[in-house]
Amino acid sequence: MSESGVIEVSLLERKFQIACKPEEETGVRQAVEYLDRRMRELRDGKKVVGYDRIAIMVALNITHELLSLRLGNGFDMGTLKRRMQQMAARIDQATAAQDELF
Repeated sequence: MSESGVIEVSLLERKFQIACKPEEETGVRQAVEYLDRRMRELRDGKKVVGYDRIAIMVALNITHELLSLRLGNGFDMGTLKRRMQQMAARIDQATAAQDELF
């Protein structure tokens, strides 16, 4: 456990320092492991290329899962999926110019 309130984690071989309370460290590390696993699945499936795009698409997928669990009945899943696809398209457009720089 970190007494300084900062822990180091890794997502797709990238190191990050995250501030968290010592009593929350176990949960944060579990969240990081889950996120890293999901990012690797997406990357290894060659569906999405680029760290930023992978992170955004996984965030959207996890958010979708969370909303599905929270909202349950009466939720228009089709509308959410369309909005997510529109957001993904906008992200692709916004990051396309950056891809040319690297």
